[in-house]
Amino acid sequence: MATARENFIATYVEHRRPDQVLFKSHFVDDLADRLREHTGQQDLNAHYGFTNPAHIGLAAPANYTPTDYAPFWEGQDLAEGTKLDGNGVAMEPSGFYHFWGYVSPLRNAETLEELESYPLNECEGWNDSLMAAQVKEVHDVGDISSCFVGHMYEEAWQVRGYEEFLMDTIERPAWAECLLERFFQRNMRQAVAAAKAGVMFIQCGDDVANQNAMMFSKPTWESLIHSRWKQIWAAVHEINPDAQIWYHTDGNCLSIVDDMVRDGLNILNPIQPEALDIDAVYAKHGKHLSFDGGMGTQSTMPWGTPDDVRQRVKELIDNYAQHGGMMISPTHILEPEVPLENIDAFADACRE
Repeated sequence: MATARENFIATYVEHRRPDQVLFKSHFVDDLADRLREHTGQQDLNAHYGFTNPAHIGLAAPANYTPTDYAPFWEGQDLAEGTKLDGNGVAMEPSGFYHFWGYVSPLRNAETLEELESYPLNECEGWNDSLMAAQVKEVHDVGDISSCFVGHMYEEAWQVRGYEEFLMDTIERPAWAECLLERFFQRNMRQAVAAAKAGVMFIQCGDDVANQNAMMFSKPTWESLIHSRWKQIWAAVHEINPDAQIWYHTDGNCLSIVDDMVRDGLNILNPIQPEALDIDAVYAKHGKHLSFDGGMGTQSTMPWGTPDDVRQRVKELIDNYAQHGGMMISPTHILEPEVPLENIDAFADACRE
């Protein structure tokens, strides 16, 4: 039987039919707890056979102290249960499991200097000396190595404020460029280190599309966001041509797929069937672009029957996975309304 690493190479690097189709899923805590009770197993990845790459990344310096963002919020009225993320963004409970209400520390900024001086961890001086050995250890046991290098647009708007950032792209583009460039530099450091270490799977992304169309005009997306991502992808491929660039954006991103493929994208996630014409993308790019996703979380997984789930898995395999290039997965984390029987049916159908 082929290892996970061998199936990954067959699927994504060589675009040929693997011994076992790759598949995965993630769950909100409530659903995961009920699945553990349902299966009697604590390790759901092992129980279901989900693809579960090992994360390899830069290590913080020995003397590293994370920034204390609490002073930025002194005297401000935040909801009970609010926590601060790694960029100092206040995340208020929304009542919807993994969704949060974001309160942005720079939402009231009045000068560009406030954006330039805001403390962000840009991974400058972080340690990559252990990464190659970690990659070898993962590969030696037949597993898949990955590195999530981060977001760019998403973190920028969360720090600045959603409406504020979008207005910056129109009225104060230097402000938008400032935050994007800072996250770009951090992401480049992570990606280059991962490529040098031999990581197979470089993950990145930004939600740049909504259910119907792009969040920006295409020129804005190209000049502010994609111009930076394609530099990272080019650097990775120059160092390690076999490294797979995986990019996430929800929604209908059809208008930019050509550009992303041209500039080095290997794997597109999550290919929402409710929002994106997957057949159109596959017809044009199926020989050199791979997919990760396809199982609707607005349709089949929560509202279908187990037979509907099995039929959808069969469609994905028949239509897009005959020559590799497909990891089957729900298009987002699964929410509590998904029946346990549908998850069993999903994994069973993928294993078959």
